[in-house]
Amino acid sequence: MIKVENLTKRYAGQTAIQDLNFEVGKGEIMGFLGPNGAGKSTTMRILSSFMPATSGRATIAGFDIFEQSLQARAHLGYMPENVPLYNDMRVTEYLDYRAALKGVPHRRVSERVGDVKELCGLKEVEKKLIGALSKGYRQRVGLADALVHEPDLLILDEPTSGLDPNQIRQVRDLIKNLGKQHTILLSTHILPEVEMTCSRVIIINKGRIEACDTPENLLGQIRTAGGVVLEAKVGSDDGAEELRKIAGVRDVTASTDGEWEVFALRVEANTDVREEVFRLATARRWTVRELSQRKATLEDVFVEITHPDAE
Repeated sequence: MIKVENLTKRYAGQTAIQDLNFEVGKGEIMGFLGPNGAGKSTTMRILSSFMPATSGRATIAGFDIFEQSLQARAHLGYMPENVPLYNDMRVTEYLDYRAALKGVPHRRVSERVGDVKELCGLKEVEKKLIGALSKGYRQRVGLADALVHEPDLLILDEPTSGLDPNQIRQVRDLIKNLGKQHTILLSTHILPEVEMTCSRVIIINKGRIEACDTPENLLGQIRTAGGVVLEAKVGSDDGAEELRKIAGVRDVTASTDGEWEVFALRVEANTDVREEVFRLATARRWTVRELSQRKATLEDVFVEITHPDAE
């Protein structure tokens, strides 16, 4: 559905993205991750024909996004991070207008607008002014706009930005359902959402792709296996320094919970240091309240790839 070859974008004195190469197959939900300034939004804007590339090539549904822009955009629904909406229009009125702009046949506008209002949970606010809606409902209007012309591909840039936990869950469920009928390229900072939603993940850093694989395969490749959490009373000991001496421990961060010290240990892959931690605590006569293991997550993958020297 998407094919990107050697895509590069340079601004005056700065390279935003450099020689990007990736493909997104039909029916995939692809996560697109990276730190702020890594080039995610630039890539999405180029794919959506909002800005030109400096060099390289990209196609959507087989159409070149530069030379066959109108045909490519007919297959694409784009939702930017900050959705531009007309605040003085009512929800249904706005979606009718957007459907007409996107070439939906006049006889089908009412049907399509009704469908996306139902799908995005907008029926109860369909007669309200967009300017009077909450951030959550405004995001839904933006998503309905992206869907109204029945595109094959959805490009969603931070669709849950600024939403509360309940709204994030609702949008996540909606994206999962959309993935049954659409190809989706999804950018988000909420990594647990990616683990639960995406079939593959691209991680971009400093304008270059650093990884592209399934979340499961990425977890199997990283050096960090997750971590161990120790809550204890360590008296006058420097608990973090003592724990760092254990083989396989990469780093220790310490915090307090009342009179208890809480130590978070990052450990090497295929390493279980809990027995050694327990022996140390016994030898130093620490009072232990908790000793538990935390499995590696996509957040660990993200940190290791984008900050490889972080300790």
